[in-house]
Amino acid sequence: MPHAVTKENVRLYFEEAGSGTPIIFLHEYAADHTNWEPQMRYFSRGHRCIAYSARGYTPSDVPPSKDSYTYKHFYTDALAVLDHLDIGKAHLIGLSMGAYSSLQVALNAPERALSMTLAGVGSGSSLENLDAFRKQCVANAEQYETIGAVEVAKVTREAASRIPFLVKDPRGHADFYDALARHDARGSANTMRGFQGGRPSIHTMADAIAKVPTPALIICGDEDDACIEPSLFLKKHLPAAGLVMFPKSGHVLNLEEPALFNEMVERFIALVEAGRWGVRDPRSMAV
Repeated sequence: MPHAVTKENVRLYFEEAGSGTPIIFLHEYAADHTNWEPQMRYFSRGHRCIAYSARGYTPSDVPPSKDSYTYKHFYTDALAVLDHLDIGKAHLIGLSMGAYSSLQVALNAPERALSMTLAGVGSGSSLENLDAFRKQCVANAEQYETIGAVEVAKVTREAASRIPFLVKDPRGHADFYDALARHDARGSANTMRGFQGGRPSIHTMADAIAKVPTPALIICGDEDDACIEPSLFLKKHLPAAGLVMFPKSGHVLNLEEPALFNEMVERFIALVEAGRWGVRDPRSMAV
């Protein structure tokens, strides 16, 4: 099985398909590399596509300490995969946790990002509710340790932001939670504590975000309540950002609406590669 190895000797499992300009996919907390299959099949027709499982998600390694699961580990792991494959720059496509990591790449290693697609980004960013969000992350981590991934999958399958997926595609929703039930409970608990509960709110990074020239496509479901305001915040502050709102959609955008997701991202990448996705023209800004 192919693995990239980080500087700490954490092995990250990856799969790749196709040839051309590279695209790397970064998955959400409740997913792994397999959840990008509709995109791997589609975009590999014209690009070199890489999907990998983050640390804590088998068949990648599951480090034992929660100290190995900070947001810095997650975005530098994406770079480690690119380094292993000798890829200097790539289009970054991330969902939720993966979108946050994609943004961190653009903030800290902008020379590595051709573009970034930020889907379902920013839940838990509200500064007003940040302490409560972090306490809930600790409780969620303890839940994994107490009842295990199989039971967590059962009790979380009707979380508010996942209901649109259930309504549209009960079979796809069931497959998604069957996969979640197979996750490593320790890895999920440590990711919840270290990454989810420890990452800085995007609202604390406004000045840095405003200096990022990387072309960005922000995608949000209009029924993914926790991500609507952060998506608007990023649209306002990222100089070269566009925003797409999917109607009657929740959090799992690439699986809820795979055809629409692929269409929007394909158009975005084509415009970026044609040099037609620049920073916002100041003349379009209201005074």
